Amino acid sequence: MNNTERMAAIRERIEAALDVHEIEVHDESHLHVGHAGAKDGRGHFSVRVVSPDFEGMTRLQRHQKIYEAMGELMASDIHALRMRLVEPTT
Repeated sequence: MNNTERMAAIRERIEAALDVHEIEVHDESHLHVGHAGAKDGRGHFSVRVVSPDFEGMTRLQRHQKIYEAMGELMASDIHALRMRLVEPTT
C-alpha cells in the first residue's frame, strides 16, 4: 500500500467509526526520512478530526477510539499518527 492509499484507508476507517464533521489527513513521512521508524516503509501521518462523538471523552479516550478504528493498520502501514481530536464548536 502506498501513502496515498494509506491516507484514504485512514480517512475511511475514521469516517466509519465516528460521526465526522471535519477530517484532514496529511502525510508527514517526508519529515521523518532517515528516522529509524521510517526504514520499514510504514508512514508518518497526522489527522485532525472534528466529531461530536468526542464529547465527554478524555484526550486518552479520543486517541484510543482512533487507534481502535485503525486496527491492524497501526502494525502494518502506520508507524506514527499525530492526532488533533476535537468537538465541534457552536
